[in-house]
Amino acid sequence: MSWMQMIFRTLKVFILFTGCTLLFYYGIMWVNQEYEDYHRYDEPKGTAIKVNSVEENDSGWFDRLLLFYLDGE
Repeated sequence: MSWMQMIFRTLKVFILFTGCTLLFYYGIMWVNQEYEDYHRYDEPKGTAIKVNSVEENDSGWFDRLLLFYLDGE
């Protein structure tokens, strides 16, 4: 095998690796840009209901600890 063939094959692998790396990098940047403006903690719109069914009352620390163990949180 001549030196020119070896250099040409090495150059092909390098270009393929660089191209795939750039494609992956810009793909990740596109996904990041897509979800950057996504506000997960906004107030819900429509007919949303509260999920927590525990009423906010003035219970003692033992009741809260018992509820913690019963719910398995």
